[in-house]
Order: sequence, then C-alpha cells, then structure tokens
Amino acid sequence: MTPGAVAVRTAVFPRDADVVSALVASYLRQTESEKAERGLAAADAPLPGHYAREIADPAAAFDRRRVLLAAVDGEDCGIVVVTTSPDATEVSRLWTTPTARGKGVGAALIAAAVEGAVTPVRLSVWEWRGDALRLYRRLSFAPVPSWDDREGLVCLERR
Repeated sequence: MTPGAVAVRTAVFPRDADVVSALVASYLRQTESEKAERGLAAADAPLPGHYAREIADPAAAFDRRRVLLAAVDGEDCGIVVVTTSPDATEVSRLWTTPTARGKGVGAALIAAAVEGAVTPVRLSVWEWRGDALRLYRRLSFAPVPSWDDREGLVCLERR
C-alpha cells in the first residue's frame, strides 16, 4: 500500500473490540465536552448509559450494524457506524483522530459507508462541527427537516 494511503475495513469482533472502543470513547468524550461548553450537558456528568455501553461492549452495542475502521500507515485512526434498514441507511459515530484529520480519512469512511447503501443515506451532526458539515456537503449531503429534536443538531441526507 502507498504510504499515507487510507485503508478502510469492516471491524471484526472480538479482534477489533479494543480499537473500536477507544475510537468511540474519544468521539463520545469529545462530543460531551463540546455539548458542555455550549450548556447542553453538565461538564462533570458521566457518559449516558447507552454511550458507556458502546465503549464497554462495542460488539453488543453495534450488533446488526456495520462498523468501518480506517487506518493510515497501519495505524487505526477512524471509525464510522452504518445502520441499514429497508428504507434508509444511517451513518453515525464518524470520528478521526486529530492527527489523521486532513488526510482524507473521513471522506474514505463515508465513501465506504455509502457504497451500495440503501438510499437515502442519513446522518446528523452538531451545528458547531464546521469541518464535518463541509465534508458532508462536499460529499453531496444536503440539510433536511430534522428528525431529532435535540438543540443544535443538523440532519442531512444524500439521495
């Protein structure tokens, strides 16, 4: 593989449980920190129970979902979770490590997530995540009326 190239693979449990747990934990802790900065969560609150479960037992938490991992130069540095139903595909938990940002990891994960997906492909993102919003828009996701009533959440679809 070319140095610096992004490799995306489907997570296999239990082999990938630790890396999935670590990447999801980073994503969730960052999200909760950002929410606290905006007054949407308590700064010292523990992670909600369903989030803690994603970290403690990702194989069970993501059962019946496809978890994709990205690596650059053999180092796991990104994740996305894909949920498929007969009517749509939902993309969630997109996360790249800070050192992997700007290297095409997020775009590669989204490309793998939407390949052969049931459309529309749906996702939501916090309004303050400008880099993520720009990525999604660049990849043909467009804002749609919200299906989630949480303040600050932007819902997007790609048809």
